[in-house]
Amino acid sequence: MENMELISRETIKSVIFDQEVLRNRSSIKRDWDVDFSSDNEIVVLSGIRRCGKSTLLNYVRQHNKEKDYFINFDDDRLVSFTVNDFQSLLEVFIELYGIQHTFYFDEIQNIPDWERFVRRLHEQGNKVYVTGSNATMLSKELGTRLTGRHYRYELYTFSFKEFLRLRKIPYGEKEIYSTEGRAILKRGFNEYFEKGGFPAYLQNENRQYLKSLYESILYRDVMVRNKIVNEKEILELVLFLASNTSKLITYNSLKKVIDIQSSSTIKNYLEYMQNTYLLFLLNKYDSSVKKQMMNPRKVYFIDTGLVRIIGFHNSADNGRLLENIVFIELQRRGLEVYYHKGKHECDFIIKSKTKITAAIQVSWSVADEATLNREINGLMEAMNEHKLKKGIILTDGESREIKLKGKLIVIMPVWKWML
Repeated sequence: MENMELISRETIKSVIFDQEVLRNRSSIKRDWDVDFSSDNEIVVLSGIRRCGKSTLLNYVRQHNKEKDYFINFDDDRLVSFTVNDFQSLLEVFIELYGIQHTFYFDEIQNIPDWERFVRRLHEQGNKVYVTGSNATMLSKELGTRLTGRHYRYELYTFSFKEFLRLRKIPYGEKEIYSTEGRAILKRGFNEYFEKGGFPAYLQNENRQYLKSLYESILYRDVMVRNKIVNEKEILELVLFLASNTSKLITYNSLKKVIDIQSSSTIKNYLEYMQNTYLLFLLNKYDSSVKKQMMNPRKVYFIDTGLVRIIGFHNSADNGRLLENIVFIELQRRGLEVYYHKGKHECDFIIKSKTKITAAIQVSWSVADEATLNREINGLMEAMNEHKLKKGIILTDGESREIKLKGKLIVIMPVWKWML
């Protein structure tokens, strides 16, 4: 690495000036109530590509006194940038803007050993904000060199509230409970259900944007980064998973479907995709962690708009896509989530500290009596096992309450629950 040619200061200046357009970019306020600037700890924002990390970072910059030391490393001119180039970057910052003590590094996982420089800045009393799109790389690097010096926050695509804000649709109590307001909110939710929450896609509505985003994640963040050469295997795996979102999977069952020789290859592929936040695997709840790992898992994708581009779906899949939306919202809320499976199944149970505190079923509709009974059976089994008095069934539009055997079952629309 010592022999590698350093990037010229002129190139660094050129990148900084070209990226100045980001300074004045307007943004939708995210549901974010964290005060990042209250101390000198390093702030790490992670999440899938194009979910709004850069915009949130920009929002933070606009509200900070010092805002000039910003660079986005997802730039082709910085492809050979190494840890040795950080000193030149620091000198260019000082030359252009004078001495400041707040740094903003976007998509920093592209630079090997970045954490060494960030640690030096932190130890010199500077405030550092970084963003990245790879969960494991950030965890490993933060865990080894920045332990106890950082806060980490995960950002997701737009929530339903943020989507309504983008569309300038009010969602207060008046709107939720008035006939007209409810109808407008439901219409908004139908669009959100169809298009998902990637900010740029909601603004340009160009399906090609989502397709190229997916290809960028798959080829750059999964295949190139992990040196995967068998493109066919991974494309078939993602297609199958995206067409079966919310369903139970095992490494062995996937091995047979995709015709891959080894379960460990499937395991690795799934891990690489989870690292990019493209998909998530949900464990069955068990007090034994070992048993949790041995049970089938449920697969969910980051965004319903994206999953429609990747997989095959028809109206019969609406219930599973609705379940996917609920899972991502639970993740967005930072909750510890599992599924329950005994004689019956319950889609989600929420754990807080050592206790299960909530049980949730998701169904497109419970107008059919057989469907209602199936959902209630799974919910009641989970509620009984974890001594819960109340359970929730989330639907596309139905709303009522059922009292059964001393327990309360609340049926409500997903859009209302998300508000």
